[in-house]
Amino acid sequence: MDIETLRGPLLGGLMIGAATGGWFLLTGKTAGCSGAVYGVLVGEKGEAAWKFAFLIGLFLGGVGLAYYMPSALPGSIHPSYLLIAASGLLVGLGTRMAGGCTSGHGVCGIGRLSRRSIVATCTFMAAAAATVFIARHVAGA
Repeated sequence: MDIETLRGPLLGGLMIGAATGGWFLLTGKTAGCSGAVYGVLVGEKGEAAWKFAFLIGLFLGGVGLAYYMPSALPGSIHPSYLLIAASGLLVGLGTRMAGGCTSGHGVCGIGRLSRRSIVATCTFMAAAAATVFIARHVAGA
């Protein structure tokens, strides 16, 4: 791979690292997506406003990407919307069971050298690899 191919992912990774690291240094809080969704849904006192702003920023970032760089997004979604909804519910259940999601554990937790986050991220990655293997080679999707 040449540097041109890696430039986008490297820049994105640096931006995510700088944003989450800066957020942690300024507030002492980790920037996890599932924790933000949970905080907004239950109306967590003193937390819901910034978590809502965090989620709106994620949404607006996606809208901006779709507008300014539509080629970065897939042209169509192949699975059914029912499958996507079921997958989202399962991911939500898994993040509650793990006490966080890949963004909270993988980006913020590993950066803090949290053993719990390292184990959770390894578990996420192993489950993802198994899911892809089963979907492609066993179920034939």
